[in-house]
Amino acid sequence: MQQENQLTHHHVTAPKPAAIAGIVFSILLTISLVLMLRAMPTDPRDNGMWLISNGKALLLGLNLVPFAGIAFLWFIGVVRDWLGSNEDQFISTVFLGSGLLFVAMMFVLSAIAGSTIFLYIHQVDRSTASTYYTFGQTITNEILNAYMLKMAGVFMISTSTLLNRTRSIPKALALVGYVLAAILLFRSSHVDQLIWIALVFPLWVLLISVYMLMQNYRGTSVPSRF
Repeated sequence: MQQENQLTHHHVTAPKPAAIAGIVFSILLTISLVLMLRAMPTDPRDNGMWLISNGKALLLGLNLVPFAGIAFLWFIGVVRDWLGSNEDQFISTVFLGSGLLFVAMMFVLSAIAGSTIFLYIHQVDRSTASTYYTFGQTITNEILNAYMLKMAGVFMISTSTLLNRTRSIPKALALVGYVLAAILLFRSSHVDQLIWIALVFPLWVLLISVYMLMQNYRGTSVPSRF
């Protein structure tokens, strides 16, 4: 009986750090994306002269990415801990894999973008710097649109499925996750006007985190599937 009470208490309190980590991730990534998306022109043929005046703001956004990634890893870990024995191993594999791939590609994108800015700003020959810039921007746009956002969509679907099967979130909230994930998965990778759709993911994590935090203060535990 004592062990059962400990397990119940563990699963009641576990969502709090997960929610805090999710909120931190959402805030940091939203700030980073807003800074980068506002600064970066959508036309890949741009010669990059805007970096001279806006490069510092862009670098600030990139410097926030590692901390957002760390918070996201905590979010993944505590969500799995919260589900405990209720976790579906099949869906959980997709959940964990897509989350790790998302973080990895987010770091790669930031490294390429930061290197491009550094090379452009410190290159005396502007024609050579323009080549660096064009190559770097093309790669970052491709990673963001074709790969990183797709993994975010898969993560949203698998997370919504896990939380819905354990009745940890309302069905309406799970449905919101499915709809937003479909937008990320099936939107065109080359529609520049929709690049701001990247904000969907951190805002969705914020929504889930706030709900989990509310459930934590209410003392609600994860129902068993069995």
